[in-house]
Amino acid sequence: MREIDCRGLACPQPVIKTKEALEELSDGQILQVLVDNEAAVKNVSRFAETQGHAVEVIEKGQDFVIKITKKGSGHPVSEITCERPEGVFRVIVFPSDRMGEGDEELGRKLAVNFIKTLKEISPLPQSLIFYNRGVFLTTEPSPVLEDLKILEDYGVEILSCWTCLSHYGLEDKLRVGRASNMYEILSHLMRATVVIRP
Repeated sequence: MREIDCRGLACPQPVIKTKEALEELSDGQILQVLVDNEAAVKNVSRFAETQGHAVEVIEKGQDFVIKITKKGSGHPVSEITCERPEGVFRVIVFPSDRMGEGDEELGRKLAVNFIKTLKEISPLPQSLIFYNRGVFLTTEPSPVLEDLKILEDYGVEILSCWTCLSHYGLEDKLRVGRASNMYEILSHLMRATVVIRP
């Protein structure tokens, strides 16, 4: 039996660590995952069950032990998803490839750091919207393309303004998400319960 401690980790880290640990186990072996919140219980349990493994949840004080018995490896890998509070629709907008005012080089570093950190935060936003110079973050050779692709894999929708891509001559350099229009962008903003502009 193997045990991993995922207490204090934001989604999707408990699921990722569970997936990695299960890959190292043989059929019939048991993995115990220690978590400290119900969202993590749901996320890890759902992931393990979609892989065909047996799952048992044991409440232990303020923590939870998810006991997973590996049942072979013939199932396709499920998409890793995170529970989001119902009724909350979070949108983050990027009107620039820089964060804040002042020094431009510092602003670019902050924007990159923001996106790299975003995938460690829970709950994740429903969508990221890039417009004006923000589209430089979703196009080649942006330093955060891989980070954005990970967020997209986690179910975050990534939209880049087509007019902005065209204005900067970046139509053929979009590497993550999809090109969008003002109607769709405005629809997302009107639907949002929380809009964040870094």
